[in-house]
Amino acid sequence: MATAYISDQVDEFNQGFSAQIGPDLSAVFDREQLDLTSAGVPAGSVAVGDVVSDAELVGLDGATVSLFGITAGRPAVLVFYRGAWCPYCNITLRTYERELRPELDRLGVALVAISPQTPDGSTAAVKGGELNFPVLSDPSNALVRALGILTAPSGEARAAHTALGFDVADSNADSTADIPFPTVLIVDAHHTVRFVGVHVDYTTRTEVPAILAALA
Repeated sequence: MATAYISDQVDEFNQGFSAQIGPDLSAVFDREQLDLTSAGVPAGSVAVGDVVSDAELVGLDGATVSLFGITAGRPAVLVFYRGAWCPYCNITLRTYERELRPELDRLGVALVAISPQTPDGSTAAVKGGELNFPVLSDPSNALVRALGILTAPSGEARAAHTALGFDVADSNADSTADIPFPTVLIVDAHHTVRFVGVHVDYTTRTEVPAILAALA
């Protein structure tokens, strides 16, 4: 079966989305993406060789779980995403469910998705993508902040979100607009980072073949 690249799906989505929201709002998001790309990956963000600390996360049922408990001594692919409100995140998570998770299961590698959403938001992501891997909340972005991958929509982008009928802060457990840069980390069984893919442009993501190649 041919690989379904996230970039191809994003290109297809963007064509319809731009037509739907019109040129003015499209220009706002284009400017935001250009600014993010120009600024680049933040200095001091997580790097290969760093050790990820344990973190308290929240499951779909609202119960607190530990990151190390979820990974259970296995290597893991950790996926940090913005929220179920983000179409690029949904495309990515669905692709990882279809094409990545079965391979990780075969390799004995955990797959975990983490966002700052409430458990209801995580549940929406699971249901929308028919996901069969842990989807957890980092409710105050404590883990994201420790990894140096914290960001937030620009003021202009938030105004555009409002025009489209939503606000990121309404989805987040801490009622802020703080979100992670979309990021994939591969950590080994000792929690040492072996691969980092930080995407400052939130319309781009780490493709499945890149993750599998890094694991190999």
